[in-house]
Amino acid sequence: MIKLHEKLFPCPTSAAMELIGGKWKSIILMHLVDGKKRYNELRKELPTITERTLSLQLKQLEKDDLIARKVYTKRPPLKVEYSLTNFSRTLLPVLEAISNWGIYTAEQKGEFIFENKDK
Repeated sequence: MIKLHEKLFPCPTSAAMELIGGKWKSIILMHLVDGKKRYNELRKELPTITERTLSLQLKQLEKDDLIARKVYTKRPPLKVEYSLTNFSRTLLPVLEAISNWGIYTAEQKGEFIFENKDK
């Protein structure tokens, strides 16, 4: 048994999924791979996520030490940036493998649909 967040998990996979499971956490992490992003940048890159869900997921990822939140208050307007932590960087090979498998799955079982963003 593994104890994490005051919960018991029967195996390492279930403990890992406690941190990165759900629809949005791994997607948010993948959008931070290339560097720091502000809330609005993430919001634009994830148009189907609600503001409330993004906010809640960012708070949970920060609590779990998967992202760092830095607030700049020296001059208005307030600026907040999110970035990966060293801990979350250990997850990158797994996230990249999942992404590659997603591409493979789309090629084998689905299709790619590219939306025209000029509309």
